[in-house]
Amino acid sequence: MAPSTSLESPGVLGPEQRRLLLGIARASIRHGLAHGRPLPVDPDALSPELAAVRGAFVTLTRRGRLRGCVGRTRPCRPLAEDLADLAYGAAFRDSRFLPVTAEELDELEIHLSLLTVPEPVAFSSDADLMAQLTPGQDGLILEGGGRVGVFLPSVWESLPEPMDFLGQLKAKAGLPRHRPVEGLKACRFQTESIRETD
Repeated sequence: MAPSTSLESPGVLGPEQRRLLLGIARASIRHGLAHGRPLPVDPDALSPELAAVRGAFVTLTRRGRLRGCVGRTRPCRPLAEDLADLAYGAAFRDSRFLPVTAEELDELEIHLSLLTVPEPVAFSSDADLMAQLTPGQDGLILEGGGRVGVFLPSVWESLPEPMDFLGQLKAKAGLPRHRPVEGLKACRFQTESIRETD
C-alpha cells in the first residue's frame, strides 16, 4: 500500500516519512498480536520531524467500516513513538470494538491524523461557533461540564451540515445537543492526514 495525503491540510512530511509512520503503525499492530504490547520505538533514532511532539489520532477501517480509533489532542511523546502506541490502542483498546484478530490484519486500512496545535475559539452562541469553522478543514474539541469530545476534520464527510456536526459532537461528549452549555469551551485544529490506499 502507498500513502496519500487527503485535502484536510497541506502535508508537511515527505513521502518517505509518511511511509515510515504508516509502517510503524502497522508493525505495532502486528507486534501487539504477537506480544500483547505496542512496538517499541527508539526516539533517539528518529529524524527531527518524526521526533516532534504533536497530537495525533490513528483510525482503523475494515471493508470501509470503522474498526477502531484512538488519539490524543495533547501530545506527550515523540510522534513516531506515540503513533506506535496509538495504533496498538486503536486495534486492541477501543472499548467500542473487540480486539483486532490476526485474520483481520491484512484487511485493515490505517489512517493517521497529525494535528496542529489546537486554537481556542471565542464564541457567543452555537451558531457563532460554527460560523467560525471551515467545513472539511477544521476539527473541533469541545470541553464542558467535565466532559470532552473531539471530531477530526474527516467527520465533515459524514456530517456536512455545521449544526449537525456540532450536535453530534455534543452528544458524543455527553452534553445536551440542542441547548447552550454553560462554560463550554471550544478549540479548532487542522490535520495532516496520511492514509493507506491500494
